[in-house]
Amino acid sequence: MKPAPFNYHRPSTIEEALTLLSETQGAELMAGNQSLGLDMASRNKRPDHIVDLDAVDELSFLDVTNERVEVGAMVTHRTIERSEELDQALPMLPESAKIAGLSVRNRGTMGGSVAEADPAGNYPAALRALEGSINLRSLQGARSVPAREFFTSYMSTDMRENELVESVTVDRSQFPMDRTGMSFIELKRSALGWADVSAAAAVRVAKPDESEPTIEHARLALANVADVPPAVDAVPRELEGEPLTESAAEAVERAATAAADPSEKVHTDGEFKPDIAGTYGRRAIERAYDRATADST
Repeated sequence: MKPAPFNYHRPSTIEEALTLLSETQGAELMAGNQSLGLDMASRNKRPDHIVDLDAVDELSFLDVTNERVEVGAMVTHRTIERSEELDQALPMLPESAKIAGLSVRNRGTMGGSVAEADPAGNYPAALRALEGSINLRSLQGARSVPAREFFTSYMSTDMRENELVESVTVDRSQFPMDRTGMSFIELKRSALGWADVSAAAAVRVAKPDESEPTIEHARLALANVADVPPAVDAVPRELEGEPLTESAAEAVERAATAAADPSEKVHTDGEFKPDIAGTYGRRAIERAYDRATADST
């Protein structure tokens, strides 16, 4: 099936894109065309106007400083995956960018994925684990929304009418890489398909050279186990202030299992998801802890 007829717009600035979005009835943003194109081809979506952000260079940037990391909305998965700066500063992002095949990675973008808010997507879970923020812009101004508040329900967000995703930001002060380990792992049956379950973890230890380093800060989030990617809120309580013992790892597994709340909307059969969420949540924390303590191979 072919898309229904539509008018195509290709702005070159954020201001122009926002003006088109505000003044053109029935307009929809395109940020990579990996999902919208499929929906239009099947006629699940029939926008009257497409505002393609591909030529808006203001949205294609990576800013890595000692204080923070900011990724522009139109930065592609492939760019994130291959960025040495990001690998050194926030390795979870390059790991989570290994999405589907090269054709998807070369065209799909951070902003498109975040705005789509698919609970099976990698970036929403990664940003929740990293305690990141989504930066939004409209003609009325800019605002920043914490990732924990941005994803509101199944494939829905806190974005307001006529807003676009400008970038995402992560504060680096909570994750100094000399004492932090990160991991993003997933259960995938097909390299090009959705992961059944994904887990994103970040662990900061006090003194990595100790025989059993104490955990100062720990975060875990899951993908494709609920309508909104859940952060496992029990993880800080179970882990912080202690080394990663067997009993603590078991507590993480139980908490991740309890955090899974699959509905018929999430990808693949949901009956086994809580158990798999527990297993992969524990593995992600263990791998992040190993990396924080320099024991990982």
